[in-house]
Amino acid sequence: MAETESAPGAQEFIPPTADTIDELRAAAAGCRGCELHRDASQTVFGRGDERARVVFVGEQPGDVEDQQGLPFVGPAGRLLRRAVDDAGLDPRHIYLTNAVKHFRFERRGTRRIHQTPDRVHVTACRPWLVAEFARLRPEVVVVLGATAAKALLGPTFRVTRQRGELLPWPAAAQHPEDFARVPVDRAGAVADAPDTRLLATIHPSAVLRADNQDVAFEGLVADLTVAAGALR
Repeated sequence: MAETESAPGAQEFIPPTADTIDELRAAAAGCRGCELHRDASQTVFGRGDERARVVFVGEQPGDVEDQQGLPFVGPAGRLLRRAVDDAGLDPRHIYLTNAVKHFRFERRGTRRIHQTPDRVHVTACRPWLVAEFARLRPEVVVVLGATAAKALLGPTFRVTRQRGELLPWPAAAQHPEDFARVPVDRAGAVADAPDTRLLATIHPSAVLRADNQDVAFEGLVADLTVAAGALR
């Protein structure tokens, strides 16, 4: 797939009257904000407890996620579940989503090989992420990998430098104003979003690619343990 220079973006596909994650998910099925929808099987929106204490943000759905329509159900998702359990996080109070909602890939024969989303895809899909956060009230946000970190914290953020650190959220966001106000009723009233914290770590797929998977997994668990300790 050739790199796209521009995209209309997802904003026009987000219903202004959507009050719930389920309503956003239904609307996202028709998103045409960038060209990735043409080849992907379907939109893969976030899933989990709308009252989740922890929100995980990854990069994009993979091949298995694209086929099943759910985030983090492939090999990386199974590894993340192990890490969540080992870190002492309750999976019942987690919300999982991605910075980009369609699978970007390159065909090689019958295989579909993951391709990292370009900035234009992250930018086009960002309104969905902002809309999700407006309807979530997490105590901790965990960003998994460079694409998710840059989507929320800006292009200069480096996971390798600040992984495992608790940062103020939404103050640490590249555009904190996008996340600072949240709706409180159907009449359009808004309030300040509660201050919480964000932690960046590696994506579980990086563990699967690591030369020493045991060490990489232990590092992921250590980071998630910091996130678990931040819960009130």
